Amino acid sequence: MGTFIRINIIDDRVSPDLARRLVSICPVDIFALEADRLRVRPTEEDECTLCELCLNAARRGAVVIHKLYKRESLVSRGQDGDSDGGTM
Repeated sequence: MGTFIRINIIDDRVSPDLARRLVSICPVDIFALEADRLRVRPTEEDECTLCELCLNAARRGAVVIHKLYKRESLVSRGQDGDSDGGTM
């Protein structure tokens, strides 16, 4: 778990296609696939640059980045049903 950043994935809001896309767009390799499920790599979690690429790509509420140093959270804001290429 990160010291400054904690990232939560809401599994039922992330399709396998979206999971693959998030792994490919993260510039610091925070995400990994495990049996088509998106996972956060704990050793990389604090490397998050807050670029928000994942938040823009993921369905609303699918990814939450907690800024532990500020007690703030950023929540993915994509459209339900079409930000991952279709409905789930």
